[in-house]
Amino acid sequence: MAEQTAPPVIPERTKADSAVVRDALGVGIAVGLSGFAFGVTSAGSGLSLLQTCALSLLVFTGASQFALVGALAAGGNPFTAAAGAFFLGTRNAFYGLRLSQLLALPRGVKPFAAQWVIDETTAVALAQPTRRAARIGFTVTGLTLYVLWNLTTLLGALGAEALGDTDAWGLDAAGPAVFLALLAPMLKTATERYTAAIAVVLGLGLLPVLPAGVPVLAAALAAPLVLWVRGRRMGESGGNDEGEAR
Repeated sequence: MAEQTAPPVIPERTKADSAVVRDALGVGIAVGLSGFAFGVTSAGSGLSLLQTCALSLLVFTGASQFALVGALAAGGNPFTAAAGAFFLGTRNAFYGLRLSQLLALPRGVKPFAAQWVIDETTAVALAQPTRRAARIGFTVTGLTLYVLWNLTTLLGALGAEALGDTDAWGLDAAGPAVFLALLAPMLKTATERYTAAIAVVLGLGLLPVLPAGVPVLAAALAAPLVLWVRGRRMGESGGNDEGEAR
């Protein structure tokens, strides 16, 4: 009889690393494919192929990119559009402060890693139980998303140029649709949902009376307004805010 050999034992660390890589790839691929919508929207707003690709390569934060080209497509002033995109992008600076402590990367690596500090890489990294897992999640998510986002941006811009008038095909709605799809799962608490609802009301309500791009800036006032109201409620109730639990 042939001697039976026991199946190889897979170390727990290897299994854990594989799980992190699998989850990170899932996030990177799912979100990276939406770069196609940005490419279409950017080309439809009048930006050239080079300008569109440069935004994804250098800016690489979807919300800010969509806000910029959306304001430009609506006829907004480039400076106003850039201001709106800038304020949306400032959240990444706060992500960076937290990730800097969590990842503890070498000093020479930090400037390059900063380019990948966005919503998705932050969410994957913070969800990990150890520093090693957080580093793997951050790296795999960032690399996958950066490559796919830029590739699909190029394909989307080329496709929009080939199709011609994007308004005739209804592709101008692709950008806002993707933006909402990315935003919706992040609204987990009552405070976040109230903030989003008020921002929508402000943005849409001011759209007919303010220049393009300005309503986006005005919508940002929803955050301090909701926080102020929540602070007053917590002060009156002694710090118990039941709405936050739902």
